[in-house]
Amino acid sequence: MQIFLILFCFGCFAQVLGKSINHFRHVNEHLCGYQSCHKIKEGFVNVHLIPHSHDDVGWVKTVDQFYYGTNSDVYDAGVAFIYDSVLPAVQKNKDRRFIYVETAFFWKWWQEKSEVEQNMLRKLVDNGQIEFIGGGWSMNDEAVTNYQSIIDQMTWGLRKLNDTFGECGRPKMGWQIDPFGHSNEMASIFAQLGYDGVILGRIDYQDKTNRIENKSMEMVWRGSENAGRKSDIFTSVLYNHYDAPKDFCFDVLCNDGNLVDDPSSPEYNIEQRATQFIAYLKEAKTSFQTSNIIVPMGRDFAYQQADRWYSNMDKLIKYINGIKTPDGTKYNLIYSTPSCYAAAVQKETAGVLTSPLKTDDFMPYASEPKAFWTGYYTSRPTLKRFERIGNNFLQICKQLYAISNLSSTNEPKLDSLRQAMGILQHHDAITGTEKEVVAYDYARLLHMGISDCENVTSKALSSLIKADDIVEFNSCLLTNVSQCALTEESERFLVTVYNPLSHPIDKYVRLPVTRTSYRVLGPDGELVSAELFPILSAVTKIPGRNSQATTELVFKASQVPPLGFVSYYVQRVEGNDLIQENLEMTFKYSNSKGVGFTINPSTGLLASIERNDISLSVDQRFWFYNGSNGFSDFEFRSSGAYLFRPDEDNPIAKISDTATFEVYSGNIVTEVHQTFNKYVKQIIKVYENEEYLEFDWIVGPIDMFDSTFSINGKEIISRFTTDLNTNATFYTDSNGRDMMRRIRNYRPTWNLMVNETISCNYYPVTSRITLKDEDRNLEFAVLTDRAEGGSSLEDGEIELMLLRNTITDDQLGVGESLQELAFDEGIVARGAHYVAWGHINKTSEAEETIASIQHEIVTQKLLDSWVFLSVPTAANFAEYAKSHVMKFSGLVKALPKNVHIMTLEPWTTDNTYLIRLEHVFEKNEDPILSSPVTVNLTDLFSTFLVKSIKETTLGGNQWLEDNQRLNFKSLYQLDDLDFQMLKHSGGYLESTSITLEPMEIRTFIIEVTINS
Repeated sequence: MQIFLILFCFGCFAQVLGKSINHFRHVNEHLCGYQSCHKIKEGFVNVHLIPHSHDDVGWVKTVDQFYYGTNSDVYDAGVAFIYDSVLPAVQKNKDRRFIYVETAFFWKWWQEKSEVEQNMLRKLVDNGQIEFIGGGWSMNDEAVTNYQSIIDQMTWGLRKLNDTFGECGRPKMGWQIDPFGHSNEMASIFAQLGYDGVILGRIDYQDKTNRIENKSMEMVWRGSENAGRKSDIFTSVLYNHYDAPKDFCFDVLCNDGNLVDDPSSPEYNIEQRATQFIAYLKEAKTSFQTSNIIVPMGRDFAYQQADRWYSNMDKLIKYINGIKTPDGTKYNLIYSTPSCYAAAVQKETAGVLTSPLKTDDFMPYASEPKAFWTGYYTSRPTLKRFERIGNNFLQICKQLYAISNLSSTNEPKLDSLRQAMGILQHHDAITGTEKEVVAYDYARLLHMGISDCENVTSKALSSLIKADDIVEFNSCLLTNVSQCALTEESERFLVTVYNPLSHPIDKYVRLPVTRTSYRVLGPDGELVSAELFPILSAVTKIPGRNSQATTELVFKASQVPPLGFVSYYVQRVEGNDLIQENLEMTFKYSNSKGVGFTINPSTGLLASIERNDISLSVDQRFWFYNGSNGFSDFEFRSSGAYLFRPDEDNPIAKISDTATFEVYSGNIVTEVHQTFNKYVKQIIKVYENEEYLEFDWIVGPIDMFDSTFSINGKEIISRFTTDLNTNATFYTDSNGRDMMRRIRNYRPTWNLMVNETISCNYYPVTSRITLKDEDRNLEFAVLTDRAEGGSSLEDGEIELMLLRNTITDDQLGVGESLQELAFDEGIVARGAHYVAWGHINKTSEAEETIASIQHEIVTQKLLDSWVFLSVPTAANFAEYAKSHVMKFSGLVKALPKNVHIMTLEPWTTDNTYLIRLEHVFEKNEDPILSSPVTVNLTDLFSTFLVKSIKETTLGGNQWLEDNQRLNFKSLYQLDDLDFQMLKHSGGYLESTSITLEPMEIRTFIIEVTINS
């Protein structure tokens, strides 16, 4: 059935969601959704049994090993066998239910199946027996993931389900049962996806005890104060994690006995086992607000013998539903799903829950008194950085695909990176809580995805430069170790800088080279100032580096246009322009904007930072925590891949009280090269015209024998100490979006019993951590290039963990200590911190707020300009410029500073794109930039015109006007809105002008006409 075409003055919108649009109106033709839920009974305790299998997309085995069941000596599980087993078992009985969660595994299985098996599954999905829950490519982590990557992986999973099953494949609930803590931004994302609720598995043990006592395991969670009620979502915490109740796991991985209901058999045990199950239910029901109890019936990689599970559950349901308990309580056991459970709670409560509205997050997570899961905020930092690079390139790949209007034959290459990035978001991937061999496999998948997408970007750029010859646009992914064969070996090369942001930016380009003089020509043939700086010797000695370069070429690409590029022609010339060490006895360095720093000459350490009239005393140095080497007993837990637990007797030590240093001053950048010891080095940089300082740190291989302590793990931190009065308060971001207020030794929701003074105050920092001194109207911020663990353990301090090396395993499943190797040596991690400071509130009209400066850094570092390299066939600049476009903008005009095109990607049919616009400022952050902003898409893009536009939910899988959420309200909420069913306005927009409120993200499908 085709959707009717609705005509407007600016064009028509035709089938813009491809196959999936055909399913949006089919809900009445099937029995899926809430109409497929088994009925609950009044006067009974309704027990929602949730058959499920938690299938990690990599962990102790790789993705393929888990799917195919190989390497069984490590873990005897094969996801393909689970799906094969579940399908016929569910088909046997119309009452049975099952939920699929990880789309990455499902899609792998689906593509291998015959049409007969596919049709069998379609029928089970259409009648509601099998339901997709969560729906993302993986069950993503919530602490160290960035919101863009979360939304992308959810969108990709939902698109596959929508294209395959239509409305009946659209998830209604989040199922975050295994991530190690839960973020506000994730709650907000689920609300924006149009979900009715989310089920959680892990919350802090103290929080859980408190909620059980207060019957607040179900709650309304407000994901964003900026979005307000729109971000409210029903949230329920599982009583006993996600495993089946003790002794009721019926699988090859369990040893629990089967149920026997034949009274004539000597093995008859159903009465005794039912009594045992009812005892569990009696205990559990005291923590729930309604007569509905959710009981997961599954575990990790369960249902490899689905018949056994269902046979036993059938008997349990039949027996308990047919008896009267001694205390008169009546139980109604039903096969169910998380969405059916949520609907039952909503119906019984009329949507009003008695628990307080939750506005904080579930960070950090502790499973017991000495087990704070805050180590994984930093574990495997190089993989965390690689993932951030992957997101950067994925957005660029999608943009260039759309702007150049590539044909759909190129989409499989784009899909390769979409899928790799989706897998990387898994809660045992980017977290660093996998075995090392699995981490290598994740890196392999991501590298393959980037390589495939390079094919797409090269084709797109070749099209945009309008070249007759073949130009290959390459990336150098090893510039972090100052290695790039093309720039080192070529006599001349082309540098094309692409800007994925929606306004012009300046980009400082750094490339390793082997000569000492180069000439750089801009797009109009102008000579561009360029300088050569020595590469830090610690970088040249990084294990595995294969480069002869000892210098880096540095120049500024000025005003690179939005969604556009500028090309620079670089030629080797005779001479020696290498910047020499500055031997003058000056220790204060600043740029033309008054941003600078002072080095203490006697220690070589940072002494102060300056920006115009603002000067702060700041000490920055490196320390290391001594990781505890404990055992599985909670009193002696050790630091490991998951846990951060410093040694109680000697928790921390300085790396050094001094640093040797060298100064290199140029017109583009001034650098101070610091050496703290043989495995900790740093370069402090101040670039001309930038509003921040860069701290380029290099750590590793860690020497485990350079202290007087017994052999412990080492967890390296960088600590900034200021004289700000911060009143035990600091702020960290939530997945790169809203800032969360943190107070030492405090939780907003319960009275914290402090038993680990360091690790209990660590929080995930995915983009920034800040301090505020309200009395002095000052804010100090440190921004990161990847997720890291961080805290403020004393007033005026910020610390961030950089690299971890543990001696023992923390006994939480990964089965090995965290000792990363590369090229048979301890790993070296290199990264950057960006330090900004300024007034919280403006002191003059001309002044930028510190919030404005931070947002500029965050957006430019999250979606950094990408440097493409190529070797021109032309012998000189003039010849090349004559036949190639040197400067291009995908936008006719730049967008306002507070709004960005977050996503621009090809959608399900030719000439249709998915576009997301986001407002990046919070309410009250800036007197001007926190205001609502309007963007008009008419004539905005240079290569196509927008014919028609229609708004969808965040995931792009449902028209916004069709989304009707089951909404809940806390009894304690002050607003009195109609909350029974929140229905969005929407439909085809009669105007291409789009208004965004602070921190709002809006998603649209657009149909375009390609400009000739």
